[in-house]
Amino acid sequence: MMLNIVLINPEIPNNTGNIGRLALGSGCKLHLVKPFGFEIDDTRLKRAGLDYWKHLDVQYYNNTEDFFNKNAFAKMAFLSSHGTKSHYDIPFEEDLFLVFGKESKGLPKEITEKHPDQLYKIPLFSEHIRSLNLANAVGIVAYEGIRQLEQV
Repeated sequence: MMLNIVLINPEIPNNTGNIGRLALGSGCKLHLVKPFGFEIDDTRLKRAGLDYWKHLDVQYYNNTEDFFNKNAFAKMAFLSSHGTKSHYDIPFEEDLFLVFGKESKGLPKEITEKHPDQLYKIPLFSEHIRSLNLANAVGIVAYEGIRQLEQV
């Protein structure tokens, strides 16, 4: 079983390192879309990913256009605090792309407006926060997908 984790313009190397570690541990492929808020050889990224990064299945893209062109026929679910459906309602299947935005702003508006029917959010139960940490959000959604797929 494999899901695809996509990070559009990640900004924080520690988050990306942790997500890389999570991707490896969960059997997911990681897709990183430039520009990044760090260099890929950043020591904070390597520290968070520990010595696992070399084993990770990761694909790099020059920009969002490059990502969408190379994955034009892929099924995708977009995660955003602006989603109206819960991540529990994502139609998980093999090779699904789970697309997340950057830490400070989330997914670009042009992506959320183009894919409103594929827009999901993680429910929050406090009005005192706007969103979860990106690495936590990826873990929640990826492992929910694994849980649902294992029941098939």
